[in-house]
Amino acid sequence: MTENNWDALVIGAGAGGLLAAARLSHLGYTTLVVERLDKVGGRASTDDIDGFKVNNGAIVIELGGITEETFDEVGAKFDVRKPEPPILYRIGGKDVDVTGGGWGFLLSKLTRQGAKLVQGLGAARNDSGMPEDELSTADWVAKYTKNESVHGIFRNMCGSVFAVGSEELPARVFLTYFTRKSAFKKFGYCPDGTIGMWKSLADVVEGNGGAVWLDSEVTSLTLTDGRITGAVIARGDETVEVTARFTVSDIGPFATLDLVGRENLPADYVAQVDKANRPCAMISVNFASQRPLVKAPGMTSFAQTRRLCYVANFTDICPEMAPDGWHLYQGTAVPKPAVGDFDEEAETQLLLDDLRDQVPGFDEARILSINVTRDGWPPQRAVAGFDLPNVTPIPNLWNVGDAVKEYGNGGTTACAETAKIVVDKIRDQFPVTTA
Repeated sequence: MTENNWDALVIGAGAGGLLAAARLSHLGYTTLVVERLDKVGGRASTDDIDGFKVNNGAIVIELGGITEETFDEVGAKFDVRKPEPPILYRIGGKDVDVTGGGWGFLLSKLTRQGAKLVQGLGAARNDSGMPEDELSTADWVAKYTKNESVHGIFRNMCGSVFAVGSEELPARVFLTYFTRKSAFKKFGYCPDGTIGMWKSLADVVEGNGGAVWLDSEVTSLTLTDGRITGAVIARGDETVEVTARFTVSDIGPFATLDLVGRENLPADYVAQVDKANRPCAMISVNFASQRPLVKAPGMTSFAQTRRLCYVANFTDICPEMAPDGWHLYQGTAVPKPAVGDFDEEAETQLLLDDLRDQVPGFDEARILSINVTRDGWPPQRAVAGFDLPNVTPIPNLWNVGDAVKEYGNGGTTACAETAKIVVDKIRDQFPVTTA
């Protein structure tokens, strides 16, 4: 191997890219990861703002699921601290811990119709009890109750996991996630900020003889006889050409089209990708205070807010994320609509209004940043339930990440799942070669 000759080319050092790259390098493939930014993590990374470790995307990491399994398999450091309890629900002005009580306990606090909703959730465990694809989560809930607090809880759950409102998420997706997937029952924060997780995976890639090129961008993929044989990369002031046996893209199928050249792909596949390019949107306010403003050690979700889905309390269990004496929080909302255009200024103001209502002392807090993730830099590249396949018409090119999620999954957990699925396919088709 030389610097320009690799088994695996991974485009993008986001969650999906690094989870795939770590798996590939662990199996013995020489792996190059190319990232256009100056740090790893992509849309789940962390910024340093005056000593505060401010997450700019995904904030929690699931415990006990496919993500932790991946770290264990590849030998990466998994530094995640679990808050106890992980989440409280603010209902009628009180923060309720439903740990151990599940759906029945939560819904009984909200409405007398809770038992009917629990029955509906139970029925969804069987295929015969699943609603039709066209029914939204909001409409499914409306079959059982008109209670505004119940609708608020479901909307904010959809926003927290899938980055869309309950009006935009198919009920079948929501029910699949909460009855058959892990459903984030256990999660925590990384004391280095979420970027700490991805740095651990980058260390694995480099420790196995691979490389992670930051401040570098794949400008085109080289297509030879219907296969990707390499790439042209802008690296600093240089243009570098590399060869690779196969390529994994973590920049989304839509952006990958341009690297291959739309004219080099079947028209029906190009049309399929264009149709599925429906990114979501979220708005987050990162704020800090020298006195504690939130009691919950993990996350607080809400039954009645305008837009606010949750408030995360980082420094209760990860004081390293802020300078001494400071407390770090994030409040996140899903705008209306979460897919398509929306009034960014008005939606941000609604979130700020909610924070003033729900967090006493917020007006005295220091706002570190307000992040609006949308369009080309979204929290999820595809609405769950409308994802593209991870395979492409080119036999040695795959996509990973949140545009090719498995049905009914979301967040970084979905990225870990796609990475495993794709790497398993690569291992079957491209045996590791030894020099």
